[in-house]
Amino acid sequence: MTITIAPPIVVVRRRIPAPAAELFEAWLNPEAMAQWMRPSKVHRTTATVDARVGGRYEIIMEMESRAIPHRGVYITIDPPKRLVFTWHSPYTGGRDTLVEVDFAASGDHTEVVVTHQQLPEDERTGHNEGWTSALEKLAQRYGKS
Repeated sequence: MTITIAPPIVVVRRRIPAPAAELFEAWLNPEAMAQWMRPSKVHRTTATVDARVGGRYEIIMEMESRAIPHRGVYITIDPPKRLVFTWHSPYTGGRDTLVEVDFAASGDHTEVVVTHQQLPEDERTGHNEGWTSALEKLAQRYGKS
């Protein structure tokens, strides 16, 4: 018998009344990211993006008492369907984790699915809350009701 232990995975979904291309672009545009990539208690975000496969990004989320850096490398950029990139922050156990973002267009809505893999077990809840909050802000900014 073989037992495989998979590292913790977080999957967050949000259906947004906006075109997939517009939402996809919001993930690669640093000015846009600075507006919506602000989970929970983050009051200011800055981002730099080299939007190409192998390109790097950096997102600094500023909270009341500190700034939290997030860095990674783009692995897949397939507009407007899929983004895959590494994610490294103080909350990833000192290692790169993997984020996949899928955009499924359906009529005038797009389902955005964030799958974050290889997380430390004790950071799973925080990342689930963070991605949920970020997608809510993405929907508020780009959703057309």
